[in-house]
Amino acid sequence: MRVIDRRQNPQGKSLANRQRFVRRIKRQVAEAVRQASAERNIRDLADGEQIAIPSDSLREPRFRHDGATGRQQGVLPGNKEYQEGDRIPRPGGEGGGGRGGSPDGGGEDNFGFVLSREEFLDIFLEDLELPDLMKKSVTRSEQVSFQRAGYATSGTPSNINLLRTMRNSLSRRIALQRPRSPEMRALQDRIALLEEERPDDPELEELRAKLLRLRRRRQEIPFLDPIDVRFNRFEAVPRPITQAVMFCLMDVSGSMSEEMKDLAKRFFMLLYLFIQRRYRHVEIVFIRHTHHAEEVDENTFFYSRETGGTIVSTALEEMRKVIQERFPPHDWNIYGAQASDGDNMTPDGPQVSAILEQDILPITQYFAYIEVSGGVGELLRTQSNLWQTYAPFAATHRNFAARRVAKRGDIYPVFRELFTPVPEGRSREPA
Repeated sequence: MRVIDRRQNPQGKSLANRQRFVRRIKRQVAEAVRQASAERNIRDLADGEQIAIPSDSLREPRFRHDGATGRQQGVLPGNKEYQEGDRIPRPGGEGGGGRGGSPDGGGEDNFGFVLSREEFLDIFLEDLELPDLMKKSVTRSEQVSFQRAGYATSGTPSNINLLRTMRNSLSRRIALQRPRSPEMRALQDRIALLEEERPDDPELEELRAKLLRLRRRRQEIPFLDPIDVRFNRFEAVPRPITQAVMFCLMDVSGSMSEEMKDLAKRFFMLLYLFIQRRYRHVEIVFIRHTHHAEEVDENTFFYSRETGGTIVSTALEEMRKVIQERFPPHDWNIYGAQASDGDNMTPDGPQVSAILEQDILPITQYFAYIEVSGGVGELLRTQSNLWQTYAPFAATHRNFAARRVAKRGDIYPVFRELFTPVPEGRSREPA
């Protein structure tokens, strides 16, 4: 979203204050978008939205005289009641004027407006990015850049190379000995002098004949010939593109309540919209798991119902298998995002740690774990088996982050925290 202040900057106004005013409005609109997204249905998350911000915030701050103190003078035309020097009582009695509250509790409505789908997503996903997106490939490039590749004898007028064209013209004129202007002017001056001083001189006819030959030769050898013209030539060169794959791993076992699944789906829906909106060459792999894991399509991942036991290592093994089959780590930026309630079989903990440390983290740019719970009390009271397994990785690996959410309002702040760029040399603080 762009807020453009087209008002002129009058004398006495501070441009810096007006810029702060515009930035404040943009922050309020962004906050309204985030609040609106927290309660939306998953299917409607990417649509436009009608939002409102307080109307008082649209007023630009300015200095005013205090109405309760000081003296003010003015001339009121058509006055028939007061004379100069009379004291006029202030409206509303002592304490000065002002806007009083409505006796029935009413007031100004908020300023409401509708954002289109594009505007809503622009604000919703502002300043987010996939961390450490580095590996590039030209194998599936659809973009090209044009680079200089010498000169051509044909092209558009805008691509004419004047320097090369004039060099060719000069070389041709020198090689063909085209008469030069100084030479012809000197000959004309000599003829004019002889005509004035010695009109009967036999040399005069010879000079006239020579001048005629030079003029004919000058016409036969043009200053600029089509064969001199050169155009800048450009070649289309494939531009290396950054390609990445995002693995979405979601626990759909029996321990995940519908509320927990809704939180997990909201996180992955945000992730899906973010990738589709900001990146063109990013593959998304959806993996659901109970006591076994499988790769599924988008519709099955978000809307299918399934239940069963919980073995988290099956999801990581499926991710490892897909990487080996389709996404060579030396060509692909690999990302992973996992959502779970933290429930896992205790004997499976060492297997999860081994796969993550030996096979997943060494080849991934970034791996994010989201743990959903049934409420804030449960989140603060216990640490799940999976959280205890993942906690050491969050402290020792820069490309691993773990966060917990307990309600809808936590999803967007946590999502922004995970995918907001981190300054060079710093790492995300463990939760």
